Amino acid sequence: MVTLDPETARLLRAVLDELCANVPPSDVSTKTKVASKLLEAVSHGRSPSVDNLKAAGKQALNQTPTMWR
Repeated sequence: MVTLDPETARLLRAVLDELCANVPPSDVSTKTKVASKLLEAVSHGRSPSVDNLKAAGKQALNQTPTMWR
């Protein structure tokens, strides 16, 4: 389990909200997949910069079959 400091948690939430802005609220699966990728990026020692997190989240979105891409 990853323990996040408050600043990193806020950063993850902001990136998740931005990346999933066009994902319908009912599509919990896609949001969960993006959130998981963001946490994975932080837990694997990547710098939690906005650019690194967005890249990880976008990768998850691109792997998810959606009609809004």
